[in-house]
Amino acid sequence: MSNATLTLIQEVASNGGESYSLNVQALLVITCLAFLPSVLLLMTCFTRIIIVLTVLRQALGLQTTPPNMILIALSLSLTVFIMKDVIQNIEDNAMVPYMNGNISFSEAIETAEPPMRIFMIKQTRKDALHLYVDLSGNKNLKISDVPFLVLVPAFATSELETAFQISFLIYVPFVLVDLAVASVLMALGMIMVSPNLISLPLKLLMFVSMHGWVLVLGTLANSFS
Repeated sequence: MSNATLTLIQEVASNGGESYSLNVQALLVITCLAFLPSVLLLMTCFTRIIIVLTVLRQALGLQTTPPNMILIALSLSLTVFIMKDVIQNIEDNAMVPYMNGNISFSEAIETAEPPMRIFMIKQTRKDALHLYVDLSGNKNLKISDVPFLVLVPAFATSELETAFQISFLIYVPFVLVDLAVASVLMALGMIMVSPNLISLPLKLLMFVSMHGWVLVLGTLANSFS
C-alpha cells in the first residue's frame, strides 16, 4: 500500500527530478482555487478599490445604491484592468507552459511569483514593510529577499492605509454639503426637516455634474501607476 501511495504522489520528471502526479496536481489546483478569494483580497488592488467605492456610497448618503453586487463587479473589473500586465505575464510564462506540459506545477508557481512580487512591492509602504520585516526577526533583509509571507501582510496593510486616505479626501466635500444644508435649515427654523432630505439631491447633482464616477475610478487607476 505504501509503495502504491508513493507512486501516486511522485513521478520522475523529464529533467531527472521529481514532480507530482496528475491526480495530486489536480488536487493542488482545486486547493488553490479555494484560496482564490484570499489571494484577491490580500495580493491585488481589489481591497483598495472596494473600500473607496463603499465609502463613496456612504458619503453620498445612499445606503444600498449602488448595490453591493455592482460595487464588487466594478471593483473586480477595474482590478483586472489595472493588473492586466501582471495577469498577462503570469498567463504567458506560467499558466500556458504548465497547461501544455512544458513545466511542472511547482515551476509554474515559482514563475508566477516574480510579477506578483514586483507589483506588490511597488504598492507597499516602507513603514509597513519594515514593521513586518522586524516582526519576522530578519531585520537585515533586502527588499528583493523579503519572504512572500512577510510581503503579503505588508502589502495588505499598505492598501488599507492608502484606501482610507483616498476615502477621507472623497468624504470631506460631501460632509461640507451636509453641514451647509444643516446650517441653512437651522437658520430658517426648519428644525423638523431632515438635513439629508435636502442634502442628498444636492450631493447627487454635484457628483453627477462633476462626472464623479470618472474622477473616482480614474483616480483609483492612477494611484497604482
